[in-house]
This record gives sequence, structure tokens and C-alpha cells, in this order.
Amino acid sequence: MSKGRAEAAAGAPGILLRYLQEQNRPYSAQDVFGNLQREHELGKAAVVKALEQLAQQGKIKEKTYGKQKIYFADQGQFDMVSDADLQCLDAKIVALTAKVQSLQQNCRQMEAELKELTSALTTPDMQKEIQELKKECAGYTERLRNIKAATNHVTPGEREQAYKERQKYCKEWRKRKKMATELSDAILEGYPKSKKQFFEEAGIETDEDYNVKLPDP
Repeated sequence: MSKGRAEAAAGAPGILLRYLQEQNRPYSAQDVFGNLQREHELGKAAVVKALEQLAQQGKIKEKTYGKQKIYFADQGQFDMVSDADLQCLDAKIVALTAKVQSLQQNCRQMEAELKELTSALTTPDMQKEIQELKKECAGYTERLRNIKAATNHVTPGEREQAYKERQKYCKEWRKRKKMATELSDAILEGYPKSKKQFFEEAGIETDEDYNVKLPDP
């Protein structure tokens, strides 16, 4: 046992007696140990020994409930409290409880406000954001001005005419491709070599050779 722990164990009875008198409520040895070990560096064995010693000396009371022992201050050392005093204490408890609840509510409100303020942009950040938006807006304005000034606009009529011509040429493309396919299939029925060899000898080039795909109708 360290010197500090030994000194704490020696002073344990006085510490525990003062603690039980101040708190004036029942505790188990485990409760007392858990409440005081960090502050006074008391070990579990020292706490149990000190409580039993105080009980044997009559300085505190001991009650056994099943397998557990409960320790509390001797109530004979305290002055008798009248019903009027108890009612006064109850009223104070109610008032203090209401005050605590009010303070807790105020704290939650202030925490919410603080969170909102910390998440908002600072003045320099807002100024920077405004400058960036102005720059972006100026770019769009210039782009729109250039579009309006351009002379190569396509009118709706021209666009419709181009679409119709596209449909016409694609239709013709599809028709001729079908005719060429049917013709080559007919030749290949009596051709002794493969389709690929036939195309190479005849110099036929297909859309697939150039990765060209017929547009959808």
C-alpha cells in the first residue's frame, strides 16, 4: 500500500463520519466507496472497515437488508424538526426545483441561440460570398450579352427544316442499308467463302467498319 493510500485509510473513519452526517441519508459501503474514492483515494476494504468500526462505536447506525448492510448517521444527534419546519422546507424545495427548471430551460434556449450564431457566416465570410456572387453574376451577364449579339442564331423554322431533312436522309439510309443487306445475303447463299472474305474481295465497307450507327427514327 502506498504512503498516500495508508494515510487515507487511517483517516477514513473521520472522513466517513463527517460525510454521513453532512448527507444524512442511508448508504451502502459500495455507495460510499463510489462517492469518495476519487476525492480521498479510499480503497473498498478501508471503507468497509471504517464503516464497521464506526457502527461498533455507536457513532453511526447499521441496518441489514438481506445480504446488504446500510449505514446512516445517528439521528439522535440532530435536533427535532417540527411539522411547520418540514412544510417550510418542502416549500423551499418546490421553489428551488421550479427555479432549476427555469434555469435549465433558459440554458437550452441560450445553447440553441449560440449554436445558430456559431453556424452562421461571419461578416468577412459574408462579404467574400457577396463578391463571389457578384463575379459569377457578371460572368452570366456577359455571356447573355454575347448570345444576344450573335448573328448566327437558328430560327425555329430553320430548326424544323433541318429536323425534317434529317428524317428524310435517315429514312433513305435505312432503306438502302436494307436493300444492300438483302442483296449480299442472296449472293452469299451460293458464295463458297465467308461473308467477311466476300466483302473484302468486293470492296464493300459497312457502317460497323467505321463505328457508325444509324440514328433512331
